Amino acid sequence: MNKNYDPRMHTAEHILNGTMAKMFGRGRAFSAHIEKKKSKCDYRFDRGLTAEEQQIIENKVNEVISQNLPVYEDFMPRGEAEKTFNLERLPDEAGDNIRIIKVGDYDACPCIGTHVNNTSEIGMFSIISSSFEEGVMRLRFRLRDE
Repeated sequence: MNKNYDPRMHTAEHILNGTMAKMFGRGRAFSAHIEKKKSKCDYRFDRGLTAEEQQIIENKVNEVISQNLPVYEDFMPRGEAEKTFNLERLPDEAGDNIRIIKVGDYDACPCIGTHVNNTSEIGMFSIISSSFEEGVMRLRFRLRDE
């Protein structure tokens, strides 16, 4: 399985997931569809987001992007990674030496996809919409050049 996502959008997804985990304590998206024009992430939730919460999320993601943070990879043995990270979404071929993508000190996540080198390459993040149905809150978002 080769994730061939747009590096800008994929890195924005990492920042969004880190923000959602920090704000709501419910973990990262359990499902995501990442495309160059627009993307979506699904979270296990018990309600929809308020307009104010959406704005706070959008502002925080853009704040992190504006910090020009380095985006880099680190590696750790699978056993060690399992103690810190949820590895469910990694394919079997990820192997025993797990690649961890770090966005400065803000976020770290196991991942096999492609990313930018610095958050300054991402552009402006905006939430298009969100919805809630049967325990799933979906966020739709896009990027635009500043």
